[in-house]
Amino acid sequence: MTRTTLILLILSVVIAGFLSFYQYIYKVKKKSKLIYFLTFLRGMSWVTLFMLLINPVISIKSNEIQKTPLPIVFDNSKSILEVKGTASALQLYDRIKSDKALSAKFDVQFYAFDDTFEVLRTLDFKGKQSDIDGVAKNLKQLYRNKVHPIVLITDGNQTLGNDYVFSFKENAAVYPIVLGDTTTVVDLKINQINVNKYAFYKNKFPVEVLLQYNGNQQVSSNFSIAKGNQIVCKQQLVFNKNKRSQTLRLLLDANSVGMSTYKATITSKIKEKNTYNNSKKFAVEVLDQRSEIALVSTINHPDISALKRSIEANLQRKVTVVNPKEIKSLQKYTLLILYQPNPSFSTVFEQNKVSKLNTFIITGTSTDFNFLNQKQTDLQFKVSEQKEQYLAHFENDFNLFGQDNIGFDNFPPLEHKFGTILPKTKTSTLLSARINTVQLQNPILTFAENGNSRTAYLLGENIWKWRLESHLNANSFTNFDLFTDKIIQFLATNSSKNNLTVTYESFYESGDNILITAAYFNKNYAFDDKAQLTILVKNKATKATKKYDLLKSNSQFQVHLDGLAPGAYSFTLTEKQSQSKFTGVFEVADFDLEKQFVNPDRIRLSQLAATTKGTLYYPNQVATLLDKLIADEYYLPVQKQQISKTPLIDWQSILLLLIALLCIEWFVRKYNGML
Repeated sequence: MTRTTLILLILSVVIAGFLSFYQYIYKVKKKSKLIYFLTFLRGMSWVTLFMLLINPVISIKSNEIQKTPLPIVFDNSKSILEVKGTASALQLYDRIKSDKALSAKFDVQFYAFDDTFEVLRTLDFKGKQSDIDGVAKNLKQLYRNKVHPIVLITDGNQTLGNDYVFSFKENAAVYPIVLGDTTTVVDLKINQINVNKYAFYKNKFPVEVLLQYNGNQQVSSNFSIAKGNQIVCKQQLVFNKNKRSQTLRLLLDANSVGMSTYKATITSKIKEKNTYNNSKKFAVEVLDQRSEIALVSTINHPDISALKRSIEANLQRKVTVVNPKEIKSLQKYTLLILYQPNPSFSTVFEQNKVSKLNTFIITGTSTDFNFLNQKQTDLQFKVSEQKEQYLAHFENDFNLFGQDNIGFDNFPPLEHKFGTILPKTKTSTLLSARINTVQLQNPILTFAENGNSRTAYLLGENIWKWRLESHLNANSFTNFDLFTDKIIQFLATNSSKNNLTVTYESFYESGDNILITAAYFNKNYAFDDKAQLTILVKNKATKATKKYDLLKSNSQFQVHLDGLAPGAYSFTLTEKQSQSKFTGVFEVADFDLEKQFVNPDRIRLSQLAATTKGTLYYPNQVATLLDKLIADEYYLPVQKQQISKTPLIDWQSILLLLIALLCIEWFVRKYNGML
């Protein structure tokens, strides 16, 4: 309370006394106890009213004891069952929870984790994944700027997230308690299989298999890969204590079109504790053929190499750079890219009248526009010999296919002859031209459709600079290569627009997040966010069906198909109003990542303890750990003084007191006939 406030309060008492004296005593000749009582009530009323008007701030001090937080984190995943650590985990929970000395010193909080992190409610060991890195991230958020220990009760086997050894913050000492049987047992394991998603018919595709051995004796094993009942690859391998891992690089034949499922298996004569990790499935989609694209040009330019590399980033594409005079037939090509056409392209245009291939025409400073005006009917070029640098502007309303703005507005300018470019038919422009900040009507990248025929126009050379700029921005060519791939994908098919587009994988492993996304377009081919999409999923073996609604998310609809048992499935996705349908198939492989482990990972947990200046313990050493934490003077409760400041006007009791005083005064006066 300030000095000014104190002076005002004293003055208010003096004024209140003066007013009450003047109102009741000053002119009263016969003074009685009733008069003095009423004077007191009036004086208290004046004092209370003045206090509310002055509104002093009242400070209240309180002391609070803050204990050091102690998170106890339990692993609730299936791997604890596999390493036989469930009994120890439950015993540890009861032992720690019942320790009153620990609770007296620390603010003990129990948590559990699998693929998520949450407050411990029950330990059922049914989690399908283990994310110890997620534990570290969540504890950082919960106990920010606090120094505290962490008791981590786990087997140390992680299936999600980054390496947890360096994930925990520096001011949090981690004390891991190792769950499970630490006895080393013999175990052969298929650790990982790396394979491309696509392969090409009648070609070979590579498969990389990472095998791991746990044990000390020498073991002979047989490795095989089967497709259905047919073994397509087989090898004999030897492991010992000095050779605990091997990597096999194999080539398999793609001899049937469509989705092919394979099963890799490793076996030995020695009895293993865990045979679940001895086999693993993988799938490859075999494509009938590659799209062969002719890039026709009479000049040498960096654009040609950049386009070839970008298009062939998709292994389904093959680009052949050819001079127009060398082309005798267009039958083997699925798409033509005509780079800066001139009269020597006449034979190509004439042949394409018969072949009717979609074309991608790129113009620049070496293009003969008089010739081009005669050979195509989509655009009218009125240009001079003067050269100009054109910047790109991304058109958000473009809807022929989905394309994000990858920074087109900041890409280097393309060079082209100056003039106007007018559409003669209906076109859809993805990128329009501008000079500095002046927006022009000319397109830079536009598309035209005439029946089933499609043509794209890129009006400007030096697109190789765009690919380099994209790499500088994203440290990868991926964004630009996806951009060109979408153009080629649009041109490589003559099919009409589909109102319902669906994105999904053909092969999932059990435990994966099975996400299917869809987009529905109305008659104007604009995204319809009011569409009602449902999906009916059918198990091919059991004939059981499940129906789901798709939920809108940003510019698409999506559904998570959780809880599907391993097997082959077909699905039908339907839009309610238009009855548009899409059908597809996928397979869920029987694979449980948590069943891959036979021993706890003591090495990683020991490294975690050393990194955070903690200590590794085993379940039978829990008493030692608790005694250490209780005796550690580094983690002592802290007494903090808190001062809360409240304006007097916020005290409702003062207002009630004023009302009560006035009511009592009125009642007394009324009762004694003074009103």
